[in-house]
Amino acid sequence: MKKFIIITLSFLVISTSCKQQLESRLAGNISNENDGIPTGEYLGQTLPGLEPILFAPGIVSNGLNNRDITISPDGNEIYFTSSTSDYSYATVFCVKREDNEWSIPKVTSFGSSTNYIVIEPCLSYDGNQLFYASDKLIGDSSIAKNMNIWMVEREDDNWGEPILLDSTINTSQGEYYPSLTKTGTLYFTREEPNRINNIYRSKYINGSYALPEKLPEQVNCGRNRFNAYISPDESFIIIPAIGVEKDVAGTNYYISFRNTDNGWSEPINMGDKINKDLGRGWSASLSPDGKYLFFMSSKGLSNQSKPNHLSYEFFEELQTHPQNGNPDIYWISSGFIKELGIKEGGLGF
Repeated sequence: MKKFIIITLSFLVISTSCKQQLESRLAGNISNENDGIPTGEYLGQTLPGLEPILFAPGIVSNGLNNRDITISPDGNEIYFTSSTSDYSYATVFCVKREDNEWSIPKVTSFGSSTNYIVIEPCLSYDGNQLFYASDKLIGDSSIAKNMNIWMVEREDDNWGEPILLDSTINTSQGEYYPSLTKTGTLYFTREEPNRINNIYRSKYINGSYALPEKLPEQVNCGRNRFNAYISPDESFIIIPAIGVEKDVAGTNYYISFRNTDNGWSEPINMGDKINKDLGRGWSASLSPDGKYLFFMSSKGLSNQSKPNHLSYEFFEELQTHPQNGNPDIYWISSGFIKELGIKEGGLGF
């Protein structure tokens, strides 16, 4: 798990600059080129194929640390985490589409405080609930801050008051990255007393969460693992993990498929299209229709993007551009996942 920061000044800079930069950064990818406001599905972006491409540069991938994307079932709301690089604060932004035009990113109602971080949003399958992780202090101020999983329920066009999940899910150790199936089963990461993270599953039965079960070593693979994403049909799970393979450095994305006896396949490296040499990726999710995989990844500027010489103006501009070394969000056609599943004999393939 990583900690992130977003400061009030950054919120203002992003909110004002994103709208100004939409036309130039999304040139050729928007339907309404007169005012730079994107229209159409997925912020008007060109749909990806078999190669990953940056998602919504200047809007979602905005030069800060970006990760944790979730999209409403109708495609009209996109939530994502942004932060700056000193890891003290973080929050969840939302962009909405109304009359086929997208808004600029706005901080969510449950993420506007500077007293705690809000990260890792995940919408329920019907879009009526949103789960997230936060270190919002509970009770006595002398108690140390701790990450817990929270939930808000939709109230018309807004979200209701945050609800802390009960002690069946949240402990004194720290819980992260909620991920939900169609039936409401909750997958999440728990930080154990030894600082090792493990993936748990809690079934939603008769309106409450059952005692979580720790998933087997095929899922809790490697030396450590973080922020697993479960597919809505529970046929596969994506696990960012360290130390699964010898001589493979950093945190990389692995996938395990559920088989016919409800076991899990051995973890499979998702390949060099997803995993980079630096091994910096710990947040993945699918589009509502399952056609696209979104994932967080870090890489620097390409050689073609480098200036002939360094200047103050170059560094000033760099901080608000994606692919500056901070994590960005990429997307790719999810077809390759099915191919991996067929090879492994995964459930549903």
